[in-house]
This record gives sequence, C-alpha cells and structure tokens, in this order.
Amino acid sequence: MITEVEVVVRLLVSAIIGGLIGVERELNNRPAGLRTHMIVTVGASLVMLVSKYGFLDLGIVNSDPARLAAQVVSGIGFLGAGTIIMQGNIVHGLTTAASLWTSAAIGLAIGAGYYIGGIACTVIILFTLIILRFVENLIFVRRYRVLHVLASERPGLIGEIGNAFSRHSIIIKHIAIKQKKNSDEVYLNIEFVLKVVKRADTNAVIEEINEIRDVQSSYWED
Repeated sequence: MITEVEVVVRLLVSAIIGGLIGVERELNNRPAGLRTHMIVTVGASLVMLVSKYGFLDLGIVNSDPARLAAQVVSGIGFLGAGTIIMQGNIVHGLTTAASLWTSAAIGLAIGAGYYIGGIACTVIILFTLIILRFVENLIFVRRYRVLHVLASERPGLIGEIGNAFSRHSIIIKHIAIKQKKNSDEVYLNIEFVLKVVKRADTNAVIEEINEIRDVQSSYWED
C-alpha cells in the first residue's frame, strides 16, 4: 500500500514537471501555458494513483490500472484540439497540443511511480521545445509569415498595401480584417498571411507599409 507522503510527493513532482513545460509555452504566448500544463499533469497523475490504489479498500486487488490511463490518453485530445488554430494556410498550436498530450503521459508515469521515465521524458521535451527551436530557425526558412497592420479605413488601402508586397515579391495567401470604431472613425486590424521569399527584406517591408497613408502601425508575428 502506498503511503500518504508518497502520494503527495508524486503529485508535487507531477506539478513541477508540468510547470516546467508550461513555462516554456507561456513564454512563447501559446494558448495553453503554465497553469494548463500543471493541471493536466497533476490530473493525469491522480488518475493513475486512483487506478492503482484507489479501490483497495473495496477489496479489488487485481484491477487493471491501464483502463483509466487509457481514458486519459484518449480524453486529452479535446484539450489539444482547443489549442489548434488555422490561419489561412498556417496551422498554429500543434506543438502545444503535443506538449499537453505528453504532459498527460508524464503525469501517468509519475503517478505510477515510474520517476525515471517521467523525468527523462521531461528533459527530452524541454530540449525539443527550447533548444531545437533555435536549430529550426537556423536551418529552416519559414515559408509563410503573418503581418499585422493597424490603419484607418479608406478606399484603396488594401490595394496599396498589396502593391507594396508585390514590389518585394511577396504573395498574399489570406487576409483577415477586423473593424474597430472610435467616435466617427473606423479602424482596421488587418492580418495578412504571406508567402515570403528568402531574399525579401522584412524590415524594408515594414518601413514601406508604415509610409502608406492612414497606416498607424505594422508588425510581423513571431
């Protein structure tokens, strides 16, 4: 029979591990961050503890702990789906969804007392999220980028912005426009999903966009 101290230790270890992964997601402004990952990891750990030890007082000693664990693995999908966002041809949130699913798996491992597996997996996940991000940025060139433009509404504005893109050989793949009214003036928050060639000077693009009449500001999404 597991002691109460061991139960608390496993839950605390799960919280710390989930928090480490969540901090990395939080720093990158992802939809599921510190609290979400901690809750998922601790919850999965508790499910495994209940599955292994929660029914001993009922005289059930030959229960299958994998039954409840399997429900966690399949059920975590609804949380992951909530973090995935489609913007034009770009899909955001897949890495966060994967980190949530893995956090649940780590919680199950810690709850089962398999510390070495859970901790080793955490180290690998943090290496993947933090170190490999820099490797990706050095080796791979992003095909699509997102540019946000804040401007006052007027006829021909989108066309002028489009002309600026064409001068830099940038192709517009998708446009999303949100209106915001302030007194008698209407402001537009325009989101462009762009196919950017490697040779394009993104800073020059920003400078040119900002020089267009009625454009208040513009910035590239990280």
